[in-house]
Amino acid sequence: MKALVLPALERPEGMTTHDYAFARLRQAIMVGAFRPGTSVTIRGLAEALESSPTPVREALRQLTSIGALHFLENRRIVVPRITPARFEELISLRIVLESHAARRAVAHLSERQIDRIVAIDEAIEAAILAGQKAAALIANQDFHRQIYMANPDQIAMPLIESVWLQLGPILGIAMEHVAELYVVDRHREAIEALRRRDEDAVADAIGADIREGIGGFDQQAIAKLLSLAG
Repeated sequence: MKALVLPALERPEGMTTHDYAFARLRQAIMVGAFRPGTSVTIRGLAEALESSPTPVREALRQLTSIGALHFLENRRIVVPRITPARFEELISLRIVLESHAARRAVAHLSERQIDRIVAIDEAIEAAILAGQKAAALIANQDFHRQIYMANPDQIAMPLIESVWLQLGPILGIAMEHVAELYVVDRHREAIEALRRRDEDAVADAIGADIREGIGGFDQQAIAKLLSLAG
């Protein structure tokens, strides 16, 4: 059996083994390292994390409690499948939440923070060109997160990350079609709007980025994508 490889994640000093296992597995699900319907085992994940089974078991329990994984009656642990209707619902929710978060963040972003966002956008493009799909997805989420988190009073980020987590299992497959997406560089539009401090334009660019990116698949394409996921 092929060894499981998880995307790297820096471990902050003082982070417990359990918290690190949870954070790394959560990131792996969020960026499509596991396809829907995939079975995972404590032993396999422990080997991938170079960890003992105990922190992995606790991390899995936490991930199942938030719906990122499912326990089946036969004690198998699987990545949830997703229907086209649920996919569309999650995309619609992403647009609402992230447009709102982007609009509220504009007044709090400094030029230095915007420069950092530009650097992240360049890292996304470099990762895509290099064929590093997981790195591109991680950087893309960081791009959005850096905008939304600028608002010191934001409360939307946990909700947004919950949606990312539910969409994550099909992102790896969607990235195989990345050349068909993002015909217009909505990130660049968002950055230019941030420079102008134009809240409406930033919100519109973020909404369009989601709508034309993974949300840009039509019904037929969604069904095909989800069939590949299964």
